[in-house]
Amino acid sequence: MTEGTRRRRDPEARRREIVTAAAELIVEIGVDAVSHRKVAARAGVPLGATTQYFATLDDLRDAALGALVAEVEERIEITREAVVADGVTPAGLAHLIHQGLEDARAVQADRAVVTAAVHDPRVRELARHWSDEVVGFIAPVHGPDRARAAAVFIDGVLWHAQIHDEPLGEGLIRDALAGILTPAAASA
Repeated sequence: MTEGTRRRRDPEARRREIVTAAAELIVEIGVDAVSHRKVAARAGVPLGATTQYFATLDDLRDAALGALVAEVEERIEITREAVVADGVTPAGLAHLIHQGLEDARAVQADRAVVTAAVHDPRVRELARHWSDEVVGFIAPVHGPDRARAAAVFIDGVLWHAQIHDEPLGEGLIRDALAGILTPAAASA
């Protein structure tokens, strides 16, 4: 069976290919630079196929952002399971963060969603979800204020990884989280 035959018989597969191509482009060039033409070229489909499945560019971008959010959701669940298993310690969190930084594509996808949220109020709720989840599993152990501060720091670590050749080291992340999460000793 040829690729063309498969596509004609499986419209859902073609739609997924288009969404995947749009998501890849959002990660690479940003949501505002995505066009039907660029997505069609990336997906290897005729330009009309993108408009057949997505009437507007916003519909296509929303579907692609939704796919990226699904990726982030999957990583959130993996993180939640690891935190439950290992506890909410600065060392454990630093290890998970550092491990996550090794997946450059995942970091780029996460940052693409956050960047889109800066300009698109519809995406803001989706982008806030990751920080809210981080706060949700840190707060029961360290309190809501320290959990929010840790989430902001983690966001900063992810941005740092996007603009630097080398991500922050696990020890530095651990020490910073220990400073954020550990209450200061009372003065005598």
